[in-house]
Amino acid sequence: MKQDAPLGVFDSGVGGLTVVQAIRRLMPQEDIIYLGDTARVPYGGKSPDTIRRFSREISIFLQSQGVKAIVIACNTASAHAMEMLQAEMPLPVFGVIRPGVETALEATKNGRIGIIGTTGTILSQAYQKELATERPNLHLFAEATPLLVPLVEENWLDRPASRLVVEEYLTPLLAARIDTLVLACTHYPLLKHLLQNVVGEGIRLVDSAGATALHLQRYLQVHGLASQGGGEAGVRIFLTDMPLQFSHMAERFLQEKPASIEVVSL
Repeated sequence: MKQDAPLGVFDSGVGGLTVVQAIRRLMPQEDIIYLGDTARVPYGGKSPDTIRRFSREISIFLQSQGVKAIVIACNTASAHAMEMLQAEMPLPVFGVIRPGVETALEATKNGRIGIIGTTGTILSQAYQKELATERPNLHLFAEATPLLVPLVEENWLDRPASRLVVEEYLTPLLAARIDTLVLACTHYPLLKHLLQNVVGEGIRLVDSAGATALHLQRYLQVHGLASQGGGEAGVRIFLTDMPLQFSHMAERFLQEKPASIEVVSL
């Protein structure tokens, strides 16, 4: 693996671009290749075997593009496919769950942690199991918040209706006296301002996208894989289908214009 090789990142759709944006913020010198499996989104309702098959196909494609590491920027795929990919792929593979768990453990003071995510992620109990394994005396409160994804994709980030939905979802978590809230969906960082406003400054928000980018940065530096390029790199996007308005949505999630967007068959 070469230092100047790109990083590979994949997700079932557009949400994983928040992970790309977090990586870009920390490591602007790294080239990134992103694969959004937009023809088969969402992954949440699919079986673990199907998710593993999709993840394997995507990882083989990214490997063919010469990437030096793969980031699974999808909570569902991280829960079901990461161990398999780490065993099969001849390069480092990272998920978004473990970095979020480690950051939540560092953040909590009272041991009461809330988790919000899609229905599939919450039902998988991936975060709950990891947190409980690390610290069995934690009090964990998980809430499925599926309406937040379409709100983000419609760019309803600060509408009164969005605030009402967030307040409805978070009421039981606030009643449970959490001091840390894990955003267990890669769409949710775009709602961070609204979420923080609703929960108040006393509750720490754990953004799995930012935590994953920091974990990746440390790994690349320790293992001598960090790019030494002096200039700013770019983001190439591959999709399995081209949804309407994808380019506008990608720019919102990335906060920049991608170098290219191409459709590919796996």
